[in-house]
Amino acid sequence: MKTKEIKEVEAKRWPVTILLIIIGIVILIPLYMAIVIAVKQPSEMTNDVAGALALPHTWSLSNFAEAIKITDFWHTASNSLIITVGSAVACVLVSSMVSFAIARNMEHKKVYKFFYYYLVSAMFVPFSMLMLPLVKQMAFFHLDNKLGVIFLYVVFNMSMNTLLYVGYMKNLPISLEEAAYIDGADTWQVFTKIIFPMLKPMHATVAILAALAAWNDVLLPLVMLSGGDGSDNTLPLAQMVFQSQFGTNYNLAFASYILALLPMLIFYLFAQKQIINGVTNGAVKG
Repeated sequence: MKTKEIKEVEAKRWPVTILLIIIGIVILIPLYMAIVIAVKQPSEMTNDVAGALALPHTWSLSNFAEAIKITDFWHTASNSLIITVGSAVACVLVSSMVSFAIARNMEHKKVYKFFYYYLVSAMFVPFSMLMLPLVKQMAFFHLDNKLGVIFLYVVFNMSMNTLLYVGYMKNLPISLEEAAYIDGADTWQVFTKIIFPMLKPMHATVAILAALAAWNDVLLPLVMLSGGDGSDNTLPLAQMVFQSQFGTNYNLAFASYILALLPMLIFYLFAQKQIINGVTNGAVKG
C-alpha cells in the first residue's frame, strides 16, 4: 500500500519537475549566451542563433578589460554602489520604523489605517506619471544628485516595504513588547531592542529588493543625473554607450553586463543566507 502511495506521489511530481526544467532552461540560455558572447572576438559573431550559442574558438578576457575602460567601470560602479547601499540601508531603517508605528496602532486609531492604505495605494501610481514634476521639484531643492536619487528610492519603495513589514509584524507576539513596557522601556527602546532584531528576515528581503531596484535602474538616474557633468553617472547609465557608438559590438556590451551582474549576485547569495538563518533561528526560539 505504501509503495502504491509513493508511486502516486512521484507521478504527481513529474509535471512540476518538467515545468522546473523548462523554466531553468529558459533562464540559463540567455545567461549562457551572455557569457559565451562576452569571451568571443567580434570576428566570431554571426547573426544566426547557432552562431551565438557556439563556443568561441579562442577564449579571451580582452572584452572585459575594454568594457571596464569604456564605461569607466570603477568610478561608475562606485556611484552605483553608494546609491545602492544608501537606498538599501535607508529603506530598512525608515520603512521598519514607519511600519512599526502603523502595525501597532492601525487597529485602534483610524488615522494609522488611513496612512497604511495611503502608502500601499502608491504602488499603483506609475513613475512615468510623476517623473517630470519630481525632477523639477528635486532640482528646486538642489537634490538632483546621488542623495536625491537615494531619497526617491526610499519614497518609491515605501509602499511595498510597508506592506511587507506590517504583514510580518502582525505575526510577532505582542507579549514581549508589553513585558518591556511594564519594565519601564519606552517605545524607542522596544523598537530598537526587541522588534528590530526580530525583523531580521524581513530586513534581508527589503534590502534585496531595494538593492536590486537601485543597482539595475536606468530611468530614475537618467532623469535625475543627466543634467550634470557625468561625474555622478551610475553603471547602467554608462552602459548606454553600447546602444549608440558601440551598438553593434555585443561582445563589449555583454562583458560589461556580466561585470555589473557579479556584485548583485554575490549580495543576493549572502542576503539569501541571512533570510534562511533568520527564519531558522525564529523557528528554534519559538
